[in-house]
Amino acid sequence: MKIAFPYIAQPHQTLHSLPIAMEIATRHPETEVHVACTTKAHLDYAQSLGALYPQARARYDLLAMPERLRRHIERKGPGVLGKLASLFLNRRYFADFNAIVVPERTSLYLRRMGITGPRLIWTRHGAGDRAIGFARDVRAFDFVLLSGRKVEQRLLAQGAIQPGRYYRGAYAKFDIVRRMDADRPALFDNGRPTVLYNPHFSARLSSWPICGARALEWFANQDRYNLIFAPHYRLFDRHRAAGRALVRRYAACPHMLIDPGSARSIDMTYTMAADLYLGDVSSQVAEFMIRPRPALFLNAHQIDWQHDPNYRFWHLGHVIDTPDDLGGQIDRAFADHSSFLEAQRRYVLETFEFPDDGPTAPAAADAIVNYLKIAA
Repeated sequence: MKIAFPYIAQPHQTLHSLPIAMEIATRHPETEVHVACTTKAHLDYAQSLGALYPQARARYDLLAMPERLRRHIERKGPGVLGKLASLFLNRRYFADFNAIVVPERTSLYLRRMGITGPRLIWTRHGAGDRAIGFARDVRAFDFVLLSGRKVEQRLLAQGAIQPGRYYRGAYAKFDIVRRMDADRPALFDNGRPTVLYNPHFSARLSSWPICGARALEWFANQDRYNLIFAPHYRLFDRHRAAGRALVRRYAACPHMLIDPGSARSIDMTYTMAADLYLGDVSSQVAEFMIRPRPALFLNAHQIDWQHDPNYRFWHLGHVIDTPDDLGGQIDRAFADHSSFLEAQRRYVLETFEFPDDGPTAPAAADAIVNYLKIAA
């Protein structure tokens, strides 16, 4: 049995499925596991993560791609056309597998490209509430991995999944984060509380284009809080010069860490290190809440959110319209945290399902292999 784990999008998705690839390669030696990436940098990153699983015997493949196009993707990010090119130019490669396991949905285009033999399996990436995680095309996957009851109930209600064709209780990113924890250094040594500002990349949803710069300026000119500015990886993916300019602008502020898109911005280094979450709609808030702490949400687009299931996580902290009086609002978020603590704990229990304190990728790996054996 041959199983492919391709990575055609940005590297933040890698941690959501690579641990499952490593567990299949370890627990099911009769399988042939291939990890495939569009760029050499992404392949190197996948191999560095795979090294955390020394017993795994996986193969690492660089997808076929004209070098000029590959260099463009390395500089500017994959974009929709880059992802489609990765699929189209590697049709023969993908056709040779029994299953293709992906964290994104673009790979569904393989069906339109004539690749109908391999089973398509979706691991999802992230555990947020936004509608994009519950799109109608989910039903086109043969098998789906879910983090918990919240996701299961919503997908069942819209007919996107069927009993026997999904597994509930997997969030593989947490597994690999635990393996990395021993190497995490302290980010600040001044004893101040640390705020993580984590805006989303989509201009129609994000607080960044409307009031993000004002928030950064406030943090730069105060001496009570540290700030980690680590937006969604895609915010600066195609605007890397702007990201580097921000780093330079605040380089003289030792209480501010500006990260426009490094590996640390996607591996929970910052969500685990912060004392308060400041954001808008990024699903990283769900990962932050694995250890309940204060949260503050910027409703920069004046959304009527109170009864919208896509903004369910905004009930986990105060919601503000602007960063005016940001210091006072942060103080209030810390002071009022006890009133949100039960909602945060309940949210984590509904979002993530852990049968015990151990990893979840092993059972997910077994579920995939068992499904493929039955479906063969």
